[in-house]
Amino acid sequence: MTTVLNQPTTEPGAHGVAQSRGLFDRAILRQALKDSILKLDPRVQVKNPVMFVVLVGTIISFVEAISHPSTFTWSITVWLLLTVIFANFAEAMAEGRGKAQADTLRKMRSETEARRLRADGTEELVPAAELSKGDLVVCEAGDAIPSDGEIIEGIASVDESAITGESAPVIRESGGDRSAVTGGTKVLSDRIVVRITAERGHTFIDRMITLVEGANRQKTPNEIALTILLSVLTIVFIPVVVTLVPFANFAGASVSVVVLVALLVCLIPTTIGALLSAIGIAGMDRLVQRNVLAMSGRAVEAAGDVQTLLLDKTGTITLGNRMAANFFPVGGHTEQEVADVAQLASLADETPEGRSIVVLAKQLFDIRERQLEGDHTFIPFTATTRMSGLDIGQRKIRKGAGDSVKRWAAELGGTTPSDLDEIVERVARAGSTPLVVADGADIVGVIELKDVVKQGIREKFDEMRRMGIRTVMITGDNPLTAAAIAQEAGVDDFLAEATPEAKMALIKEQQEGGKLVAMTGDGTNDAPALAQADVGVAMNTGTTAAKEAGNMVDLDSNPTKLIDIVEIGKQLLITRGSLTTFSIANDVAKYFAIIPALFVVAYHSTNNPLKALNIMHLHSPQSAILSAVIFNALVIIALIPLALRGVKFRASGSAAILRRNVLIYGVGGVIVPFVFIKFIDLILVALHAY
Repeated sequence: MTTVLNQPTTEPGAHGVAQSRGLFDRAILRQALKDSILKLDPRVQVKNPVMFVVLVGTIISFVEAISHPSTFTWSITVWLLLTVIFANFAEAMAEGRGKAQADTLRKMRSETEARRLRADGTEELVPAAELSKGDLVVCEAGDAIPSDGEIIEGIASVDESAITGESAPVIRESGGDRSAVTGGTKVLSDRIVVRITAERGHTFIDRMITLVEGANRQKTPNEIALTILLSVLTIVFIPVVVTLVPFANFAGASVSVVVLVALLVCLIPTTIGALLSAIGIAGMDRLVQRNVLAMSGRAVEAAGDVQTLLLDKTGTITLGNRMAANFFPVGGHTEQEVADVAQLASLADETPEGRSIVVLAKQLFDIRERQLEGDHTFIPFTATTRMSGLDIGQRKIRKGAGDSVKRWAAELGGTTPSDLDEIVERVARAGSTPLVVADGADIVGVIELKDVVKQGIREKFDEMRRMGIRTVMITGDNPLTAAAIAQEAGVDDFLAEATPEAKMALIKEQQEGGKLVAMTGDGTNDAPALAQADVGVAMNTGTTAAKEAGNMVDLDSNPTKLIDIVEIGKQLLITRGSLTTFSIANDVAKYFAIIPALFVVAYHSTNNPLKALNIMHLHSPQSAILSAVIFNALVIIALIPLALRGVKFRASGSAAILRRNVLIYGVGGVIVPFVFIKFIDLILVALHAY
């Protein structure tokens, strides 16, 4: 039997990967404070060009403060250093949340001994670390599954709470789309043989640790583009600041190096430069909080730009099981007679459809506590007969496909009621499944089995439409049924009788039109389409092929999660855009604070035209410059919660989002600095600092 060393116990209701942590968790806060100092290493800072310039400016200011010490130069130096530390703190806070998740996964990933099968069928105990791809291992009740694999023999109840946080066990079995198992999960019952599909160090948990920890995180295309833009702006402002020296000399003023450094730091986009990395990391973390693992930041960004959603009907748009909705009598019978016969035919039917027929008869006519007297035999459904039912003595009751029941009734000497075909066709046209019910040779009516559209799904699709996203339902149903369900659910289009080739063709058609496509899947036949889609979300319950083909994995295996993923992707893009707008806008106020203060000598002259620029009426050149530098540092700390939580997402079109963005973060970004720089100036004056 597998021996588990230090195997952590999982209590019901455990959170698994997606542990919910406060924004400023004490443990994360302590580590972030430590990391913000360690990140002062120039080798780390050079990866962020904007903050690297601030660090170099801090060093220059520090040298100047030693050479020409004064309260002003030391104050500027300290606040410049704090600006870099605050930027490091923002990134460390975002990384800290991921590292905390990774620590949880490491504790879960224990060393195990596996029962590996030899070629002759005997077993040998080996450490899990020695398992190779293709090895066969045996797992029984109480055993930990030693590595990722696929069940090739048997069926078992598996506890995946350490991964998904869901305490309810799941069924895994060979030969289907639910054969994949994850290393670190636990077998609760029965015996299975697992073929290992991952090499050591490349298991699902290893990949999860790398992803949530943010180790070797690659910047996304949009993030790279914005970094280049910020770098260019920074480079442009360096010669601008340097050329102010001869202008000042010409005006008879003397500009110190510290003031020039302060001006440069306030001119360049330090706010977004400090928060850019944290925004990207936090976006990945928000997905992890929803139990979704993105294999790359590129996939998260693509989710924000998705224009077409491909959604499976079963389990995504509908509840997944057809439910009895109506009883339709034929041939002069009553609805209650149909309900009575249908319930008898379904008493032994343990399928969700069969149980729903029994329940509907109880609800409509209070038919309950049936007593079957005498000899009786339950007739199971088979693919050959396409019927099921009950024999009670000489009485024979059947329910099933219309053609099969009509043929069976005819063999007993019955005739087809004149109104039967019309009712069957009407039910089918409505997108439902008709089951014909017969009591011997007498056909009594039709049961309507209906795909139940999930509550609230239509409103979700309306939101998608407002965002300019087109929704397409994918189903194996015939076109009539698909059209009826599509209309009820409110999707924009549907693909009926879908095959893997048809899905691929649809995705390529959308992509050729310049659209980004997202879809979900769990089977091996979904793998090509998942690989082709820009955002492919594989279900954790799905096959290894599906999970390897997709660029996201939903640990909860909830197909509707795709809609949430799109919203998180859009929130990431909106947050980045909003804070970029705010960063550039708040530079305006800093210009009005520092530029008049540059010409220290001429500042107090009666005819100095630059006095008109001091619209905030700041007390002195020194207090103006220091107030701007202090605000520049503190605004980073103030915006960290917004960068980590993200700007609140509202379903609306791009134009509406842009207008709101400009109004709140553009206009607000101009007004807020004026208020707070003046406020800081008043505090400095009150403290008699200048």
